[in-house]
Amino acid sequence: MPWRTTAATALTRRSTTTSLQCTAGVMYSLERPVQGQSSCPKDRLGRKRRTVVSSLTEDEELTEILKSYSSNKVTTTKYSFLSFIPKNLFEQLHRFANIYFIFLAALNFVPVVNAFQPEISIIPILLVLAVTAVKDLWEDYRKHKSDKFINGLVCEIYSRKRQMYVDQRWQDVHVGDFVRLSCNEIIPADMLLLYSSDPHGVCYIETANLDGETNLKQRQVVRDLPRQDSELTPENFHSRIECENPNNDLSRFRGFMEYPSKARVGLHNNNLLLRSCTIRNTETVIGIVVYAGHETKAMKNNNGPRYKRSKLERRLNVDVLWSVVLLVIMCLTAAIGHGLWLRNLKDTSFLIPDTTSPALSGFYLFWTMIIVLQVLIPISLYVSIEIVKLCQIFFIQNDVDFYNEYMDSRIQCRALNITEDLGQIQYVFSDKTGTLTENKMVFRRCTIAGVEYPHEENARRLEVYEEDEAMGCSHTLKSRASAKSLSCKSLSCNRSSVSLHTLTGHSEGEESPSPTLPQHSAFSSPMEKDIVPDPFLVQKLNCLSSPLFLLRDASMELTYIVDFFMALAICNTVVVSSPNQPRHVVEVPEVSRTPLKSLEDIKMLFQRFGLPRFSTLSPPHTTESPRSFTRRLFSRGKAASFTPSPSPTPTKLGTEPDGEPNLEASILSIKPGLDGVPGEDGDQGYEEEGEHGSWKGEEDKMLYLNPGAWSGLENSNGGEGPPSEPGADELIYEAESPDEAALVHAARAYRCTLQGRSLERLLVELPGMGSLAVRLLHILPFDSTRKRMSVVVRHPLTNQVVVYTKGADSVIMDLAESPKGAEQSDGRQGHIREQTQKHLDNYAREGLRTLCIAKKVLEEEEYEIWLKRHAFAETSIENREELLLESAQRLETNLTLLGATGIVDRLQEEVPETIEALQRAGVKVWVLTGDKQETAINIACACKLLRTTDQLLTANCDSKEACKALLLELRAEVERGEASEGTSGFTLVVDGRTLDFALQEDLKGDFLELSRRCRAVVCCRSTPLQKSHVVQLVRDQLRVMTLAIGDGANDVSMIQVADVGIGISGQEGMQAVMSSDFAISRFKHLRKLLLVHGHWCYTRLANMILYFFYKNVMYVNLLFWYQFFCGFSGSVMTNSWVLIFFNLLFTSAPPLLYGILDKDVSADTLIKLPELYKSGQHSKAYLPSTFWLTMLDALYQSLVCFFIPYFAYAGSDADMLSFGSPINASALLIILLHQVIESRTLTWLHVLVLVGSALFYFSFTLVFSVVCVTCSPPTNPLGVDKLQMSQPLFYGVCALTTVLALLPRFLFHALRNSIFPSDTLKAALMDQLNPDNYCRRMQHWNQTQTQAQSKARGLVINVEDLDIKIPDFILPKELKECRAATGSVLS
Repeated sequence: MPWRTTAATALTRRSTTTSLQCTAGVMYSLERPVQGQSSCPKDRLGRKRRTVVSSLTEDEELTEILKSYSSNKVTTTKYSFLSFIPKNLFEQLHRFANIYFIFLAALNFVPVVNAFQPEISIIPILLVLAVTAVKDLWEDYRKHKSDKFINGLVCEIYSRKRQMYVDQRWQDVHVGDFVRLSCNEIIPADMLLLYSSDPHGVCYIETANLDGETNLKQRQVVRDLPRQDSELTPENFHSRIECENPNNDLSRFRGFMEYPSKARVGLHNNNLLLRSCTIRNTETVIGIVVYAGHETKAMKNNNGPRYKRSKLERRLNVDVLWSVVLLVIMCLTAAIGHGLWLRNLKDTSFLIPDTTSPALSGFYLFWTMIIVLQVLIPISLYVSIEIVKLCQIFFIQNDVDFYNEYMDSRIQCRALNITEDLGQIQYVFSDKTGTLTENKMVFRRCTIAGVEYPHEENARRLEVYEEDEAMGCSHTLKSRASAKSLSCKSLSCNRSSVSLHTLTGHSEGEESPSPTLPQHSAFSSPMEKDIVPDPFLVQKLNCLSSPLFLLRDASMELTYIVDFFMALAICNTVVVSSPNQPRHVVEVPEVSRTPLKSLEDIKMLFQRFGLPRFSTLSPPHTTESPRSFTRRLFSRGKAASFTPSPSPTPTKLGTEPDGEPNLEASILSIKPGLDGVPGEDGDQGYEEEGEHGSWKGEEDKMLYLNPGAWSGLENSNGGEGPPSEPGADELIYEAESPDEAALVHAARAYRCTLQGRSLERLLVELPGMGSLAVRLLHILPFDSTRKRMSVVVRHPLTNQVVVYTKGADSVIMDLAESPKGAEQSDGRQGHIREQTQKHLDNYAREGLRTLCIAKKVLEEEEYEIWLKRHAFAETSIENREELLLESAQRLETNLTLLGATGIVDRLQEEVPETIEALQRAGVKVWVLTGDKQETAINIACACKLLRTTDQLLTANCDSKEACKALLLELRAEVERGEASEGTSGFTLVVDGRTLDFALQEDLKGDFLELSRRCRAVVCCRSTPLQKSHVVQLVRDQLRVMTLAIGDGANDVSMIQVADVGIGISGQEGMQAVMSSDFAISRFKHLRKLLLVHGHWCYTRLANMILYFFYKNVMYVNLLFWYQFFCGFSGSVMTNSWVLIFFNLLFTSAPPLLYGILDKDVSADTLIKLPELYKSGQHSKAYLPSTFWLTMLDALYQSLVCFFIPYFAYAGSDADMLSFGSPINASALLIILLHQVIESRTLTWLHVLVLVGSALFYFSFTLVFSVVCVTCSPPTNPLGVDKLQMSQPLFYGVCALTTVLALLPRFLFHALRNSIFPSDTLKAALMDQLNPDNYCRRMQHWNQTQTQAQSKARGLVINVEDLDIKIPDFILPKELKECRAATGSVLS
């Protein structure tokens, strides 16, 4: 049998990975050439396609085409040995500051304007360029080592010379080569799958290296390949492949393969094996390489770290421009002064005769002063900022609080230059599922045919799990740890799998898990698997296990129940494996099961199901055939109605003397009064008489069986325990999403077990029927447009074509319409829809995720018509995705609603505390989710986003006009609420349709104004595009700092639009992580990341930048003041070496330490007092006013530092260098002690650096003055500093100058901290309190809490009492008893 997949058996898999950059708008033309047009591949080069043929071809032209493609050698380094210096220098010249300083260094070589020795002027820029070059070289060397390892990996490539597969390195793979891979080998390049050892031509891959998902994904051999009795023979492959050019879309591949017969077959994503993925469960696969090296989709998505410009950096650029303006003013002043001085000079006997005019001399002096005062622009600031940010990232990444032991992961900093933005966030936009919640879906309850089954025992089970996890007993950890110890025993895997960190930025020192051990299956913890069935539902399903059930007409409700669980079991893409062979797919036996033909077949089913007493029963006399019986059971009946009634107490199960259960003695009770006779009034409508109803009718009677019969049945694993007990034959489900896994586990809890899967069949076990082979015709995968998925199967009992569909309730409820003419069925369906909608609303209010289940039975003629169109869509080369979407929508109409499920997705730990802390910090939190409005509101309440005192505003509109009117009305209501004192806040809830209207140009202003006034906003039923539009609207219109956080592919656009994007490495792969600036494992980490590290990074960097400006301006002004006493000649009172090294070496280390280690408030206090974060939001550490006050302070200090030595040495015989010596020493002491005043932290390391800098200066100047004779011509510094430092006047001048220069700043800090202390200072004082004082402050706060809440937002601190607003959180150990005595302190 060739690997030929017809339209009836084609398996269309859904790819869950989403490209980081959307290219869906690009349409690749792969049309068939017009008749008479040349089909030469050379004509197609340069178009949006590529031609791939076998590398064994003899055609020279085709061989040249293959050679034009990229090889598989990967090089992520930027430099080579020869190109490093020129290329690195060229890249550094992109920074304007470097060009500026190179220009000044070159300018100093011009004799007419040079200020000092030209050689000295190039030292600063050379040092800066060298430090940056060394850093770049080190990073590039690490990349080189990683590239060398990856390129050296080995795979099997077919050799033309040896006519066999030989081992070759990855870098030697080329497009057109045939590659053979075995189990657990990593795919070296993007390959088209041509052969699989699987009899159905299927290959399973694991994409964990690509997108982080550990579940198996199915790939399929190209359709209609010639039959192969053994492995593919490359010499016999003569087909030509036309496909799209390399791109980064991981979820799409378009092209066609043209056979030698000129027949063509379309190619799609299911035929492509992507580089970095791992082969699983398949012994051998062979493929032909279509993309290699940097042209592979994995490498196209490998963009490396993200670079953004931070808000502080933008502010810095503005102040650098102000510094340039200040420099130009000072140089113009000197140039004009020099010209005027020359013009007014009478006696010029001491000057060398010169014919240069005063104006030209002033022009020359302007450039001389540019060189002299160049340090006003902080050349070392940019390098210092890079060093500080790298150290900040190091501290963040090594914070143990961010380590997730369960996932063995820590925080990732993918953006290297926006750490300070973490301290200025004003809006947080969060996804819900997987971000606020666990994304561990657990089946909670369901409704079937309008009857709700609460599963109360299952709810209690979940409570037990929560209590156990709160106590530290994590069942999930135990389960997954045991799963990791399993090995792949079923296949001969001759090579182990290694982890290629292609996209995740793997660092060299990190240790990856052992490649020989397969990872655990996703979504398979005991909490997710061990579902307790509802007893009423079990009772009804027991009817299938009773022989007396066959003597009566089938219950229509039971038909719905069986179909419901059949849909849960098979409407998915779950891969089934066993624990003994965890990566080996359980296949369906090659048996063809036909519909039941006689009661003997049914008898055999019950015998196989283990009912020993059934053999004694005689077949009952019945007037209808078994075939009509089964058809009436599992197809939509016409004469049936539903009558709710309390479930009568079933009779006890009888037993034989041997103790075995006697099903004959298990009398089935029927609703009293029915006795198989229709109601007296003949009404077949629906009557509500209780929570659990039953069907009644002429043909359908509800039967009740003792629940003991269920326990007597063998479970699906062949054991006698519940399905949750692990057994030797327990199955493992590899699901693509947690929803799928939850539903399959729920079906298994009711003995509707998915036991195996193949390309064409599913093996399903049903209660009372044993294992049934279900023929799988089609899978219509889930997509965001349809919001549903369907499977088309041939029913194993009725042989009918049945469509099972599951999806969002908003979609399924609209499609669940009965066919015209079926009045009775329409009435029943109408009632089911009504009841199901009520239950869905209740589920949403409980915060459950809801899915609706439906079915549709197709007539053969109807199916054949659809099949022809679908076959055309599947085999289409052009517009295949659009045609498949249209085909699926055509089929999924007039569905029969079966029921709905409620799945619980618990909140992550500490989510409410995190959101509450962010809100107290002044951060507005928006939740953008695709869930129902009721579910979103419930989650908002649970996570404290919506407080009980808040007024809830909902916006649900059907038209643009209604939306505009509603927005104005809500805005007016908010304004009235703000005017009154009773309302604490507003929370706005907007649905997706209303959001569409609100985002339009003429309404977004009203929407923004309304949402700005609300404490929080919840956008439900929102699409990924809407999420990004909302973030962009708030960011651009309000000009605020935004942060977006999510965990899935649908959050990528939102994450990329925000100022700071954070991805959560959760259950949905790594798409969000790869697009983010920072990646964390839990939402709770956001609190410390922002409130602690964000605050520290911003304040440290802001203070360091201001300090750099201060010290440069202060020192440059000393040179400027001297110009007034030297005729503005550009002379300086110090030697050029000290001038250059002063800012570059002597005072460079203390600011670095200041920016790396300064800590204004401890981490515990920042967590306790989120209000401290507001200082960063308002940029209090770096305001324009702060910058100019710093400049004024630097101006004052320079005046003191210059004129006190000037007056002290006035009238003496001190020369120019002797006068400059105390000025330089005083300036150094002032600058260093200035930092001591500004620092909040002083440790031995600070003392060491400060003292070391001072000693370094004095040591250098002393040695310089002793040994240097001609180091600084024309001046001679020999012995100057040695003489000065030996005189008491030098030290007196330095002491007096330092005290007078720093006295105003010291007094200013003392007065401000005493009279107007900042919140940060008060919080820092709290760190110094002992536990007794801390308790007293807390008790005082509890007494004044009511008064504090009525005051303005922010910290409520009295100067005399030092009362500080303390939230409810975990206190230090010493204060636990105090907390118990004082009670919880709530904000």
